Amino acid sequence: MAIAYAITVLVLVAAASSKWASGCYDSIISFGDSLADTGNLLLLRPPNNPPPSACPPYGQTFFHRPTGRYSDGRLVIDFIAESLGLPFVEPYFAGKDAAEKGGSLSKGVNFAVAGATALENGFLEQRGIHNPFTNVSLETQLHWFKQFLATIPDVRNFLKSSLVVVGEIGGNDYNYALMQRTIEAVPSLISMVINTIGSTIQELIKLGATTILVPGDVPLGCLPIYLQKLKSSTTDTDYDPKTGCLNWPNELSRYHNELLQKELGRVRELHPHKLTVVEVSDTGFTEGLVLRACYEHGGPSNFNESAPCGTSPAVCCDNPSSFASWDGIHYTEAAYRWIAQGLLHGPYTNPRISTICPSMSRGIDGYYEY
Repeated sequence: MAIAYAITVLVLVAAASSKWASGCYDSIISFGDSLADTGNLLLLRPPNNPPPSACPPYGQTFFHRPTGRYSDGRLVIDFIAESLGLPFVEPYFAGKDAAEKGGSLSKGVNFAVAGATALENGFLEQRGIHNPFTNVSLETQLHWFKQFLATIPDVRNFLKSSLVVVGEIGGNDYNYALMQRTIEAVPSLISMVINTIGSTIQELIKLGATTILVPGDVPLGCLPIYLQKLKSSTTDTDYDPKTGCLNWPNELSRYHNELLQKELGRVRELHPHKLTVVEVSDTGFTEGLVLRACYEHGGPSNFNESAPCGTSPAVCCDNPSSFASWDGIHYTEAAYRWIAQGLLHGPYTNPRISTICPSMSRGIDGYYEY
């Protein structure tokens, strides 16, 4: 039996862009958090204080070594790059160093940072919400992006031929509030997060972006970390009988995605001759497997906060491709592949992105050396 969870994605597309019909895109620009970070947090941390993603078994399935990705392998952004025939998107700080040595970020650049929030840290701190991982927000990433654009000779043409991916972002704003027991702050945060995402998109359009993909929030109530941490304070009525997921965190995710839909609809109305919308509904995984992390901790969720992935005595499962959750918080390559397949080739998009961008019909299994 399939267990479905909403992956809300809207794609703002330049309606008359000839780039769709020809080679589609020459580069990818990415913003977000750990669901899209290809190595920025690893590069931002001092060598004596690396993040968990710097340690095995992260990266074991595809790269066969840790790359800073919070997964056993590739992320959705990697599969998108493959489908476009582009190299994996360089983390900004790796590419920045390479550019200073004569390299190039012309094929794409990733500003996503694991742990990043949509809202500024100072704003969250005033509400008793602390970010223990990074001080990077969506505004920080947009600032880096503008610095990067200053190095591009023809910004308008560069952005016209780039696919810009904004998100997922905002999930950590809610995660930190929930984990730090400031649950009552979350509903009011959601509208502010959506406003921040909306203003960022408007700024990107002003700068010249013509194609912007905006993923929604993941279903928080299906994450093993919440199923484990909140078990003692819940009753059977708090769970969806069909999926086993917690209802109220999923309601928060659903509310975020509803407001995001409305905000992107507003953006479309402001640019009626420039943008159209592609929507993504649901994807799925096998019931039971989606609710357990790919680690042998025992218990229904396989999650132990005192022994996180990448530390002893955590032991990786033998078959991560059978699991949706990698470490209790992030997804496996198999899950990201599933999401990317649904996004690029349907049946979860209407119209299918691969019909708008024919070159994506090549599938998601090819890869470039990293």
